[in-house]
Amino acid sequence: MARAPAPRRLKVYQAQFGFHDSVVAAPNQAAALAAWGTRQNLFAEGRAKVSDDPDAAAVALAHPEVPLRRAVGSQDPFSLDPGLPQVPDPPPRGKPALKVLAKAAPVALEASPPDRSALDAAQKALASINARRLDEEKDFERRRKALEAEELAARQAWAKARKTAETALEAARRSYRAAGGDA
Repeated sequence: MARAPAPRRLKVYQAQFGFHDSVVAAPNQAAALAAWGTRQNLFAEGRAKVSDDPDAAAVALAHPEVPLRRAVGSQDPFSLDPGLPQVPDPPPRGKPALKVLAKAAPVALEASPPDRSALDAAQKALASINARRLDEEKDFERRRKALEAEELAARQAWAKARKTAETALEAARRSYRAAGGDA
């Protein structure tokens, strides 16, 4: 006869998610993380632990591998749908005590404006540097165009000289062949 499998040994794990404490009964930490729907190892980070609360353990063991929640800091029982935490009413605020102060006489300050000479000098220096750079760029452009024109003239002179030389070579070949040479 086949032997019935031994019941799985479950541990109760506890973690906090947002405004809720959560417990789950699972055979191991990986199963607890899977029940909570996270792949992040909360146990290694210290955000999840084995629960030592006997009431939480009893409720969690009644619903294995189902995460149960309750509001953080409350003593409510863990459940599937715990609702929102109860926030205490703030203490009543009294009227602020206002003190009436005598109006002080305005203090006349005769402050001189700050010295702008260093700022003006720095702005002039920057403007001068920028103007020099623009002049340099214009000069480079003028020289670039002159160099391109010189290159074009040299290329045209070379093409003309080559054509003349090729024509002379062809005429010399014809004349050599006509004289009985084989080239």
